[in-house]
Amino acid sequence: MVTIPTVTLNDGVAFPELGFGTYNLREGDGIAAVVAAIETGYRLLDSAVNYENEAEVGEAVRQSGIRDELLVTTKVPGREHGYEETIQSAHASLERLGLERIDLYLIHWPNPSVNRYVETFRAMIDLQKEGKVGSVGVSNFTEAMLTRLIDETGVTPAVNQVEMHPYFPQRALRAFHAAHGIRTESWSPLARRSELLTEQVVADVAAAHGATPTQAVLRWHTQLDATPIPKSATPARQAENADVFGFTLTDAEITAISALERGRLWGGDPDTHEEM
Repeated sequence: MVTIPTVTLNDGVAFPELGFGTYNLREGDGIAAVVAAIETGYRLLDSAVNYENEAEVGEAVRQSGIRDELLVTTKVPGREHGYEETIQSAHASLERLGLERIDLYLIHWPNPSVNRYVETFRAMIDLQKEGKVGSVGVSNFTEAMLTRLIDETGVTPAVNQVEMHPYFPQRALRAFHAAHGIRTESWSPLARRSELLTEQVVADVAAAHGATPTQAVLRWHTQLDATPIPKSATPARQAENADVFGFTLTDAEITAISALERGRLWGGDPDTHEEM
């Protein structure tokens, strides 16, 4: 089993430096994949209402027998923004998960045209006070949106989960996070459906450390103080993805990988993208 180190969030919670994504993991095979990930050593599990797999993730948590060691994430969908709507959404998620607490609760997308993310976050803060939620955070938020949340609620999100990979290193946003004590979490850390893992610079860095290209990229994330959440249903690949803490990239190698930057891959600009 792999031991994944942790960092401390701004609310004092020990947070893994690498987590497990569950998008599209459903039904029996999905449960088995999450159970295998837990057995491999993953302790941070990432789900969402819109992934339609909260029940599977909750069942895997129960089968693991180590509920107290796990951090279960789910997310408020855009269609359930608003104070009362978020309260109801959280209780529905808890019921589907079969758990008494959501360890990390995120706003999935800001949906600025709806303009209800501040009241959504206020509801999450109140759920946290009630013990229904552990840490509160967001996903796909910009600096301006984060600033508004902080200014209007007095609470700084613990996490902002965003698109991040060597093609989109999020330099400015990561600097903002660092200045405000917000943990960066990387979705699509391996730039799925792209040629990233065949890039020569990635191959060269991997070879220099006796690692795979996947491991080199995931280590790049962790050394940039970001928590990647790769997904795999295959136990061997899960183990490969988690085993990235036995080597250290040089500053030059990190810079070389970051030089692959070319921007977002899927058009998910938080200022314009709407996801309900």
